[in-house]
Amino acid sequence: MASDLKVEQPQRYHLHHSHAHEEDVPGTVNLSAADGDDLFYGQALFPVPAEDPNDPLQWENWKKTMILIVCSAYSFLGNSALVGPAVYIGIYAKEFNITPSTASGLISYPNLAFGFGSLVLVPLYLKIGRRPVMLMSLVCFLAGLIGASQSKTYPALMGTRVLHAFGSGVCEALPVQLVNDIFFLHERGKRIGYYTVCLCLGATGPLYAGYMLAGGYSWRLYFYVEIAFAGVLLIIAFFVVEETMYDRKSMVSTIAPTAENGSTSDSKEVHAQHSENENHTTAIPERKSFISTLKPWSRIDHRAEFFMTMIRPFSYFVVPAVFWVITTYGIYIGLGALAFNYTFPIKITAPPYSWKQENSGLIAVANAVGFLAAVPLTFTSDRLAAYLTRKNNHIREAEMRLGVLFIPMLIAPAGLLVYGMTAQHNLHWFGYFAGVAMVNWSAFFYFSFTLAYAVDSYTANTSEMLIAMNLGKQAISFGMGLYLLDWILLRGYAVVIGGIFVSVLLANNLALFIFIFFGKRIRVVTSRTWLGGMHQKTAGQVMTH
Repeated sequence: MASDLKVEQPQRYHLHHSHAHEEDVPGTVNLSAADGDDLFYGQALFPVPAEDPNDPLQWENWKKTMILIVCSAYSFLGNSALVGPAVYIGIYAKEFNITPSTASGLISYPNLAFGFGSLVLVPLYLKIGRRPVMLMSLVCFLAGLIGASQSKTYPALMGTRVLHAFGSGVCEALPVQLVNDIFFLHERGKRIGYYTVCLCLGATGPLYAGYMLAGGYSWRLYFYVEIAFAGVLLIIAFFVVEETMYDRKSMVSTIAPTAENGSTSDSKEVHAQHSENENHTTAIPERKSFISTLKPWSRIDHRAEFFMTMIRPFSYFVVPAVFWVITTYGIYIGLGALAFNYTFPIKITAPPYSWKQENSGLIAVANAVGFLAAVPLTFTSDRLAAYLTRKNNHIREAEMRLGVLFIPMLIAPAGLLVYGMTAQHNLHWFGYFAGVAMVNWSAFFYFSFTLAYAVDSYTANTSEMLIAMNLGKQAISFGMGLYLLDWILLRGYAVVIGGIFVSVLLANNLALFIFIFFGKRIRVVTSRTWLGGMHQKTAGQVMTH
């Protein structure tokens, strides 16, 4: 029959093949290779790609890299726009005749809106596609920035700040989504690491904002610069970011030249169906034309439940691995992006330091040094996991990447203690920089690899898990930053930062031992509870596997 004949096409690209599959326990993957499989680190590729050049896993590396660059740049812009104006708190207080504590709300409330943006935008990209939501998000981000640059009152500035923060709220969830859509399991730790670096370098926003004051310019210039870069990014995204939703299960079942995009499906089912159809040859579709990929819309997935997708994420707050990611991001953001950016300008412009206001953003140099020093080590979790997988007879456990966190576990609390004691006793300014660099070096590892661990561990409705992470971490960081200045004035830097915050951060970091030794048991128990059953039944989008 014609449908049983494989169409021979000129091989302009290589199609990957694999027989890897997930075991009965979520997060446990069998990477044993069969004849003809593509290998990396001596192990089969996972997820199992469809024999279709339109499968995002089969795309050319340059295209995947460009998508990653665009998403990472968006994360940088979104976060720098969020925290950059922190150096203007004193200026806002004078211009709008409000207290510095009230002015700090221009950072805290947009930070909260940033988290809640994902509550709407993530269900939306599951419903109508990643590409249209990213483009709409960038338009909203751009509109909010334009409004902020023209604001002349505190309420107007607050409203437009909340608008651009809400619009860019998807810039943290969407890159992780796209990484999991287009990269294989062995590539994800490194790619999430690259994205994390850009996200964290957004914390250097106060540096640029501070030096714009040195030129005698208004605080509005910072927003003008953000507007320019956001506009350029919107244009690049339009031409580069192709829709990555893909119905892999149905394409493995029967490959047809006119297949449409849908949602990615469970790779264990894909593997089973792939095995059943090994003896049947089918037509390989043509790669879509460049023009056809430029459509700013995608088809609507009628199976995706928009409102239920907004509700179900709250159930993930009781999943230990997810809750650990939430507390990790919330605490580190509360300490870094908020606490450091709030307190350093106040300390460094007062005696005995008496730095100029335009130099108050220099703490961002320490942020950059800490994160950039970690960049050469982005490969470590993938390599460690691959090594332990080989020793484990090619059975991959999600916890295998966590060993790289042992050293950062202690470095971060030590850095926070250095910062707190320096501020309390007015020690040499280098103490501020050393403390921040130590915390942020460790933060990179915890950001990247706790997130990769959680994503590896749970295969059902992972997009909803990302909503829970974003909401939780922004809420925690909001709470830590909202009354931070009042706490410090009441208790002092040593007590609040060197005592309370150090204890909280150390307790969070020590949870590493719980997941290394009991992580698989937790995954087993979670998968067998009502929560695991509910999410398996409603899993329309399995991002990780």
